[in-house]
Amino acid sequence: MNTKSIKINISPSIGAVSAKYTAPDKPKCIITLAHGAGAGMDHAFMETLANALASAGIAVLRFNFPFAENKKGRPDTPAVAHQTIAAAIAKAHELAPGLPLFASGKSFGGRMSSQYLAEHPDSAVAGIIFFGFPLHPSGKPSTERAEHLKALKIPMLFLQGSKDTLATWELIEAVCKSLRKATLVKFEGADHSFKAGKKDVLSLLVNETDKWVEKKIK
Repeated sequence: MNTKSIKINISPSIGAVSAKYTAPDKPKCIITLAHGAGAGMDHAFMETLANALASAGIAVLRFNFPFAENKKGRPDTPAVAHQTIAAAIAKAHELAPGLPLFASGKSFGGRMSSQYLAEHPDSAVAGIIFFGFPLHPSGKPSTERAEHLKALKIPMLFLQGSKDTLATWELIEAVCKSLRKATLVKFEGADHSFKAGKKDVLSLLVNETDKWVEKKIK
């Protein structure tokens, strides 16, 4: 397994962002991994997750959104985020043209990825993994943010903590039941950051991702 630093060109107006490609010797698939609104691709969670997925045989392309690249506090607009997702998917396909390609993201990164894929049903992406879908702002339960998911024609894996304040369990459960291609996995006691006391939730996230991906690429 090795990790190499690369650049992803988004557009002449937006410029380029940093990315890291972590891959085992013989990967079974590749996933794009988009970070959340509060931290960039080098956050400890992102790095540990990428390395653990690679150890399970999954190549990972994680990347910065422009706001993280330029150290701005406010997340990018959906238009800019979607262009970044598109460029990352294209780069992943270029890095591993023969492998099944999945998209994934932590919180904001997952939601921006699914919004892009909902608008581009002809994408080569075989499925999407949400490491905590941000269904609503904390303390304001609602499901409007899930409306676009109805347009997705690809399999979806929702990995959600039972104590996630950005996705009340009853609501995320109802959303997933309404989506024919959604799989929901509950992590008891975990919050939006997948912290649950001394429990090693990250290894459980990797195990569930690996099992789901294996079923999709058979």
